[in-house]
Amino acid sequence: MPAMPEPPRIPGSAVFAPPPSGAPAPAVEEGWTAVPVLRLQGGEARAETDRLAAEAPLEIRLGERPFTVLMRTPGNDEELVAGFLFSEGIVQGAAEIVALGHPQAMLDGDCRNVVSVELAPGLAVTARTFYASASCGVCGKSSIADLAIRAPVVTSALRIDPALLATLPGRLRAVQPLFAETGGLHGAALFDAAGELLAAREDIGRHNAVDKLIGWALGQRLLPLAEVVLVVSGRLGFEIVQKAIVAGIPIVASVGAASSIAVSLAERYGLTLATFVKPGSLNLYGTAGRVAP
Repeated sequence: MPAMPEPPRIPGSAVFAPPPSGAPAPAVEEGWTAVPVLRLQGGEARAETDRLAAEAPLEIRLGERPFTVLMRTPGNDEELVAGFLFSEGIVQGAAEIVALGHPQAMLDGDCRNVVSVELAPGLAVTARTFYASASCGVCGKSSIADLAIRAPVVTSALRIDPALLATLPGRLRAVQPLFAETGGLHGAALFDAAGELLAAREDIGRHNAVDKLIGWALGQRLLPLAEVVLVVSGRLGFEIVQKAIVAGIPIVASVGAASSIAVSLAERYGLTLATFVKPGSLNLYGTAGRVAP
């Protein structure tokens, strides 16, 4: 079989290139915005300036055709789109994304909040002319059948010491500069078995932060992520575990609780879930043997 040609490349991405008529994406936004606030404390009122997490719509276009809208925190938009397309099963690999990037100009709208994607010829994609909010990882699904996960059981020989695993949420927190500024963003990070940070992303939607990581891994040709641990702020719900399964991630850790369906998915697809993770304690579900003293 002849070797597959290498896809085009652009700075900041190992695989993806902008559409032929496009331009490089604008600089990453700060991720927060300053607003006036009136603070009431100790019976006194003080007018100050507060920093809030940025939330803005991102329109995904397949060529010139609108596909869907995500609510997200600006930054790493190409990774978000690539990860979303992969975790939703719209593409099966990086080779199916011919090009993506912010358009150079539009007659209506803000180019910074639009990403245009060119997919490989022959891919049949149904338009999604609705939006997915930052708080909902399954918004836009038209039926329960759409929630079905089309991915194999996760198999991995990865093992991690529980004492090391317990330190990872703190390491994630240390690489969340936008959370430090606003207190309003979720974080997600990938670590190897030795606890080394591979990548971290922030977003107002926790599933968006995970999609940004998956998009990064897709661009780096690292999927499936069979030898890494995914650590997320907040809780573990369906959307996070679903994305981990599609990406082949064997261990998912969180600072909060897991939902019943998340645990059920972990048991069915061979994942290890660790919740309420902190030094000295954590809860394990699914394939618990990956976390062994």
